[in-house]
This record gives sequence, structure tokens and C-alpha cells, in this order.
Amino acid sequence: MKKYIVGVDIGGTNIKSGILLDNGEVLLTKSIKTEANRGADYVLEKIKNLIFEMLNEMKIEKESVIGIGMGIPGPTSTDTGIVNFCPNMKGWENYRAESVLFAKTGIPVKIGNDVNVITLGETWKGAAVGYKNVLGITLGTGIGGGLVIDGKLVSGFTGAAGEVGHLKIEKNGKLCGCGQYGCWEAYASATGLIREAASRLLVCNNSKLWEHINGDLNKIEAKDIFDFAKEGDKLCLELVDFEINYLSFGLASLINVINPEIVVIGGGISLAGDILFEGLLKKLNEYTLKVALQSVNVVPAKLGNDAGIVGAAALIKLI
Repeated sequence: MKKYIVGVDIGGTNIKSGILLDNGEVLLTKSIKTEANRGADYVLEKIKNLIFEMLNEMKIEKESVIGIGMGIPGPTSTDTGIVNFCPNMKGWENYRAESVLFAKTGIPVKIGNDVNVITLGETWKGAAVGYKNVLGITLGTGIGGGLVIDGKLVSGFTGAAGEVGHLKIEKNGKLCGCGQYGCWEAYASATGLIREAASRLLVCNNSKLWEHINGDLNKIEAKDIFDFAKEGDKLCLELVDFEINYLSFGLASLINVINPEIVVIGGGISLAGDILFEGLLKKLNEYTLKVALQSVNVVPAKLGNDAGIVGAAALIKLI
């Protein structure tokens, strides 16, 4: 009899759920609105209903499902099944999400921080297959991190392991969304890059980027910066150098501390390709201890849009 795994990826705006075979093959995915302002219990009730709707659609008996894995956007302990909190989501403080969803579904549940879970998925079915010491980085609105050491997911004492975006890289530096100053993600995230672009365009608007946004700084996107840099736009090339410098500065510190075999970088900025990764490798050679950087592979993530659900399913398969 075939065995199945349900993977659930909770975001502040949308929830994505998938039905997978226990070999990692994705059979069906669906997405619904999170409605995070209605509280954790309400969100898990929606997830329960979505899961059974998908199982019914595929005519899969509940007894054939070996588990539900769930990635959560906040510090989460995989060991205890407790969510510490979720930024901008109501009712998740010290919330026993694992036991609550199990009570609702009758199916075994495991939970983890979303970026930790994505990193685990990359070791199962993505760019880090065959590696036991993996650092995962996600570059988006912020910077998230995931860590697998000796093949084991590291979530930390309170589930906060991997909050790498809040490494301090500048004393009294730029204000971060967390309320502190000088955080890595205030510089090297998509948000940080866009903020830097806006400040430079106010001083000098001789750029294709300025023409593209028609002078509306709210329309700046990280992708456009990289695209125009590839076309040789001077301002955008300088912004790419800014991104690479700060990204490598923080990443070098992590490599020195963790000594991974491979670094897997995902998120929107990672899609820039060679213009990012070639420059990043050069800068890492400047900032990282040779013994730590030796033989480290720095590669883009492979799982794409299914990363969250495959990673969540990996909690059931690998943990």
C-alpha cells in the first residue's frame, strides 16, 4: 500500500499544502489565505479542513498518511512541538501547534521553523543531497537561516536557531524591522537592497532603474536592480557590489563559526544567478578563514516554489 506525507507551509499571507508520496514526489498542492489575524486555533482549523479536502480529492485514506509536517514563520522547537512566537501573526506565543493539529486530525505531526524546514528539504530532495553539514540561507524581505549538523536539524533551545538575519554587522547601523540596529538583513536582504537603491536614486537618478520606475521609489524591485546591472547600468552595478559585499560579510562569519560542507542560498535574490554567485565567491575568499572555506560549495537552492512543502514533508521522513 502506498504511503503519503502531507507538507504544510504557513506564511503570513498564504498557506500552501501538498500531498506527497513518501519518496518526496509532489502529487497535489493547494493554497489558501492564512487570515493570520484570526488566531492560531482558527488557522489550524483551516489547515485541518484543507488537508482532508485534499485527501478526499485524491481518494486517500487517512490511515495511509504517515504524518503531517508543518513549517512555521517564527522560532519553533521541533523537539517540543512548541512555537515561541510568529511575527505579525496573532495567538502563536508559546503555542503547542504540534499537539493541537494532531488532536484535530488524528495524524502524527511534526513542526519546524520555515527556513530550517526548507534547509532540511534541500538535504532530502534538493541542492544538498548527500551532505550532512548544511547551512541554508533564504534572501527575501529578511534573511532566514537553517542549519543541519551531522544530518540533524538544529532548532536550538527555544527554537530560535537560524535567526541569522539579526547578526550585527554594523555598530549603530541601519534600523531593522526587529527594532534593533545594524542587523545583517537591514543591509543584505531584498528590503535592505531596495532601501539602499532608493537612497542613492534620490542623490543621482542617472540610471535605467530610475526610468523603469518612472521616478516612483515604491516601485523598486531587487530583480530589476540585477537585471539592469547585467545590462551594464553603472548605478545598478554599484548596488550589486553593495549587496555582494554585505552578503559575503555576514556569510563569512557563519561559515567561520559553523564550518558547513555546503551553503544553499534560496529566495528571490538567489535567482540573480552568476552575477551574484561569482561575486559572492570572490568576496568570501577575502572574508573567510581558508580552513573554513576549504571545499565549501556555495550553490543556489533547487526546490523552488515547492521548497516549503517538501521541507515540511522532510520533517516526517528524516526526523
